[in-house]
Amino acid sequence: MKPKFLVVFQKELTEAVRDRRNLAIVLLLGAMLPALLGFALHRLIANETRSEKEGIELVVIGAAQAPTLLAALRRENVTVSERGEMGDADITALLRQKTVSGVLKLSPRFADDYRAMRPARIELWFDSAGEKEAQRRDLEHILRQYSIEIAGARLLAHGVSPATLSPIQLQRYDTATGATRSNRIIGSMLGMLFIPAFVFGLSMVIDGTAGERERRSLEILMAQPARPFDLIAGKWLAASVLAVLGMSLELSAAHIMLKSLPLEEVGMSWRLSLPMLLSVIAVSVPLCLFATAIEIALAMNARTFKEAQTYIAPLTLAGVGVLAVAAALALRVTTMPDPRGEAIAVDRVEVSLGGRARAVLEPGAQLIGTATTSCRRTATSSIASSRGRASACTRRRATSRSRERASR
Repeated sequence: MKPKFLVVFQKELTEAVRDRRNLAIVLLLGAMLPALLGFALHRLIANETRSEKEGIELVVIGAAQAPTLLAALRRENVTVSERGEMGDADITALLRQKTVSGVLKLSPRFADDYRAMRPARIELWFDSAGEKEAQRRDLEHILRQYSIEIAGARLLAHGVSPATLSPIQLQRYDTATGATRSNRIIGSMLGMLFIPAFVFGLSMVIDGTAGERERRSLEILMAQPARPFDLIAGKWLAASVLAVLGMSLELSAAHIMLKSLPLEEVGMSWRLSLPMLLSVIAVSVPLCLFATAIEIALAMNARTFKEAQTYIAPLTLAGVGVLAVAAALALRVTTMPDPRGEAIAVDRVEVSLGGRARAVLEPGAQLIGTATTSCRRTATSSIASSRGRASACTRRRATSRSRERASR
């Protein structure tokens, strides 16, 4: 005979599949969040590579005073537009149009100070709230290099080696790979992908508890020869299955989205194997079970559909706590080079807490780590200490009894 909670589970799941509202929530949320993340990463890639593809648009005021500076800018693929005298309001209005990367304004005494070998003043106007931050940094680097070249030429003219200006030669070696640079950005996105676990089964939970009570169909269900445990377990499992399906769809869509983006253009990479993706989906199952259990417990105390929504609405914000927990656990992706040398492959995910407890999730392996060992050691030490205290107490009692007998 089939267990009664499975009968309730089959009944609730059949009704959920027939309800287009539940399916619409699963499909929309499962595709909407990966799409938003993909759009954000696409804009990030476009902004970081725009200076290389489109060049730098620069407006120069007073360009006739510095022909060598204009030549140096053009050598670095900077498109220079010469303008006449402009006021501060005109420059601000020009930058707000977001058509140029910046405005270079030369002071009226620039030529005289340059010939007299005094510091010649150059003003760089830019809009830090715009999308041309990378181009502005490239422009500042070009101006610094031009200043160093001019200083070196002047020293040579006076018979001094330009190496005098650089007593220390700094060489920078970046050992980061494409995957390690992507850990900071993609690692922060992993917690965001688990927030919809509190939303996928929400409609089904409210409709199966408070909705049935409002329609008075719950009384008929309670009159059946089934225990309350069977009814609650069946509804809980059905809502959990819907939440797990939604999480699987969302994580799969996010995986496909990250593989399709040109992350290599900004020094990042994404290579997640199918066993590792299945492991991540398996890790999300307990979260779905927990979320639906809390929602059912709250919705069962509501008498109407709207009242249940009022009770559960704050719970949907609890998904934001997943991001805080992920940050507290120092969630990061450990990578290893691909044997073919073409890209970086994801090897495992490590979760550390306070630098002491650490858990490692590897493809095809169980969750292992030092947290379990430390917990066992703590429990063993606590049991040993309690036994030691008990034996000491027994000895003290025996000593007191012997003293009482001796006094008698």
